[in-house]
Amino acid sequence: MCKKRILVLFACILLWADSLSAQALPRHALSLGEAPAYGPDFTHFAYVRPDAPKGGMLRLEALGTFDSFHPFIMKGMAASGIGLLFDTLMTSSDDEPFAQYGLLAESVTLAEDGSWIRFTLHPQARFHDGTPVRASDVAFTFRMLVKDGKPHYARYYRDVAEVVAEDERKVRFDFRTPDNPELPLILGQLPVLSEKDWEGVDFGRSGFRVPLGSGPYRLESFEPGRRVVYVRDGEYWGRELPVNRGQYNFDRIAYEYFRDATVSLEAFKAGYYDLRLENTAKIWATQYTGKAFRDGHLVKTVLPHKLPGGMQGFAMNTRRALFQDVRVREALSLAFDFEWSNTTLFHDQYVRSRSYFSNSEMAAKGLPTKEELRYLEPLRGMLGEDVFGPVPLPPLTDGSGFLRAQLLRAADLLEEAGCILKDGVLHTPEGRPFRFEILLHNPVFERVMLPYVQNLKRLGIVARIRSVDPSQYVNRMRSFDFDMTVAVFPQSLSPGNEQEDFWSCKAASTPGSRNYMGICDSAVDALVQAIATAPDRDSLIAACRSLDRVLRHGHYLVPNWHTSVFRLAHRSTIAMPDTPPPYGLAIYSWWDKNAE
Repeated sequence: MCKKRILVLFACILLWADSLSAQALPRHALSLGEAPAYGPDFTHFAYVRPDAPKGGMLRLEALGTFDSFHPFIMKGMAASGIGLLFDTLMTSSDDEPFAQYGLLAESVTLAEDGSWIRFTLHPQARFHDGTPVRASDVAFTFRMLVKDGKPHYARYYRDVAEVVAEDERKVRFDFRTPDNPELPLILGQLPVLSEKDWEGVDFGRSGFRVPLGSGPYRLESFEPGRRVVYVRDGEYWGRELPVNRGQYNFDRIAYEYFRDATVSLEAFKAGYYDLRLENTAKIWATQYTGKAFRDGHLVKTVLPHKLPGGMQGFAMNTRRALFQDVRVREALSLAFDFEWSNTTLFHDQYVRSRSYFSNSEMAAKGLPTKEELRYLEPLRGMLGEDVFGPVPLPPLTDGSGFLRAQLLRAADLLEEAGCILKDGVLHTPEGRPFRFEILLHNPVFERVMLPYVQNLKRLGIVARIRSVDPSQYVNRMRSFDFDMTVAVFPQSLSPGNEQEDFWSCKAASTPGSRNYMGICDSAVDALVQAIATAPDRDSLIAACRSLDRVLRHGHYLVPNWHTSVFRLAHRSTIAMPDTPPPYGLAIYSWWDKNAE
């Protein structure tokens, strides 16, 4: 009898031990795919100098204007750099595709079945007024962003069923479904606001009220629309955290505002700010000259990176009847001569973008693979048969500027779409002249667009370029008030539910979303969902390639170009670590040599 009791007790102990092993345990980091590169005892990121000196000022450029310190709502133009005031639950490293480490969160616990996640806050975490950051602040922030914040917050967090402040330091998010493996990492990016600070304040109101934050910098001073200065918080609660060691080294970070890029460049060369990231190849090749460069006060640097190129292109707004026929959209794509532009305008510094996931393994190639067909076959009834053939590629020209063959093909497509050429003017099937406006906010792009406009004119199409100031441009883009524009769709190394904001039917009808082209396709929606719920890396790659294939067959934009380097010019007294990270600039790891 005694022996039986011992055996029963032993069995109970084993069951109890098994249950403990199956329980979710706190961890220091989250990662999608590979395990985090840094263990729980890491002291700093490998690409920083942990003993970097503190001091000096970093002056950066901003274009346009600002009229708000509230970056979380649609109203107003938030000041550049305002994110320096706010810590997030977790933070990413720039030498991994997609891993996050605790910032406000001391640890994170993810349910074994992926149905919930718990963040345990650092006991030392403090807002700038000295009050502790509590779980209730996290819950408050989440609810306010979903309710009154920018539309993408509600979309990103749609699979969160409930947020619960379990005690002062623990906050739990319960999920509607465990099939969104990226959601825990997206929640890690949540900025945290003070609930007390917002008592009696309208969250939806824009203006110069400064929200209370907990980040490494505070707002020091500003001149509306001209300048904003942040000062490093010497009492910053998180300054000794491994994720922050060797970072945030400048005592002050200032943003100097300029009305346009031309004035900004001349101001840089005259010494009005310290660092400039150049995106225009011709300007990089021809205008970074002068005494400051000859004397070594200003330095040109090219830093290679491994970031996906995403897609930039002349985006067509399919909400307009003019662009609703895919044959018309393909015809407009044929009128762009990238090879001529690259040689004549860009000094051969670019590569043509072929994919919405350029420069990554997510780009579709050739015929669909077996893994891609696993996603495409169930959608066959929604897709054209051409989707199951070779993936479309932009035309390759000889760079001479003569597009006779391409324009003839474009003319055939337009005729197939019901357009009629009369006396050199193309008319829509409804009998109206084929005319549209190209909306720009950067006049530099006019030189790229003018040859394209001339090619369109040969087809009988009248395209008018209109450049507006950044504020007007932002407002028009938010309300989708444009015909064609230059749009950028950046991609990460681990695409997820942000794809919904780019391509979904819901985003197409939501002002402020990034579905600029107005794409609304059931097959696209299904593939966006497949990306968000991909259970592993191989499935994610196959789902992205499938989406890429469908989007490219839709000819929603005229593909532009990309590069795999950062083109930087900076003051010679700015120092950076010897080995830059592959997936970002990491400018907050730089320092002022004069502080050494």
